Amino acid sequence: MQMKREEKLRLLEDRVEIGCQGWNYPDWIKKVGGESVFYQRGTKTNEMLEFYSQIFETVEVDSTFYAIPPISTLESWYQKTPEKFTFSLKLPQEISHTHSLREDSFVILEMFCERIKILKEKLGIVLIQLAPQFEGSKENAQNLRKFLVRLPKDIRFAVEFRNRDWMIEWTFQELRKNSVAMCFVEGNWIPREMMFDAMKNPTADFTYTRFMGERDLTDFSQVVRPQDANLEIWKSEFEKLQTESNFIYFSNFYEGFAPESTQKLKQLFGQNIIEPSLLETQKSLF
Repeated sequence: MQMKREEKLRLLEDRVEIGCQGWNYPDWIKKVGGESVFYQRGTKTNEMLEFYSQIFETVEVDSTFYAIPPISTLESWYQKTPEKFTFSLKLPQEISHTHSLREDSFVILEMFCERIKILKEKLGIVLIQLAPQFEGSKENAQNLRKFLVRLPKDIRFAVEFRNRDWMIEWTFQELRKNSVAMCFVEGNWIPREMMFDAMKNPTADFTYTRFMGERDLTDFSQVVRPQDANLEIWKSEFEKLQTESNFIYFSNFYEGFAPESTQKLKQLFGQNIIEPSLLETQKSLF
């Protein structure tokens, strides 16, 4: 008998981790006399992660795209978060953009991978975000092939292509041989239909999805362009996945306020929702 849709969803909700792309946003702090946003009024930068990790179970870190994080930073992240919290990190742009995955980036790759092991079991996925200019040339294909082989097997990786040249069988075969996931993206670079086709044959036992948006917003304190219908479409595709784990992250640019986008999708999956205002109320009692 075919499994009912509700049963599939219940099985999937335990295999999905949903979070935001970052946690350190001043616009998420409640203003004097204003309505509740995400962080309570007066929240300091060094207090944000601890609060965020009580609401969501994972986060994508953008700062690692710009530099390898210091040991002290990684230790702090680990200590401030609950036992089952996970961090997905962007690979440094020096590797993906400056060197375009060439062999002269391998030393930096090794340094980065060795450093982030400080996160131990809280290390989620490493995202290799490639530039739109990284086109499907023969040279780039060879660089990608050699790079994938060099990736350590004890760390999970996903590759985000921003050029549709890569949406071919050769790419999927290379990713699959190395157990690297293709990053699925709701964005302007590659048509959604191509992403959904790719989701039918995952290249690893996990998936990685990013919800982006037009970078035309300057305030991230509220939803300004609801994407509820779009979320329903993606949820239907997620329900078809058979992978062991699935990581999903929202940008502020998707709807205007990533925490609300994250809560919406968690609710669609039937996951437990924790309201930030409840934690604020509890804290005020002591």
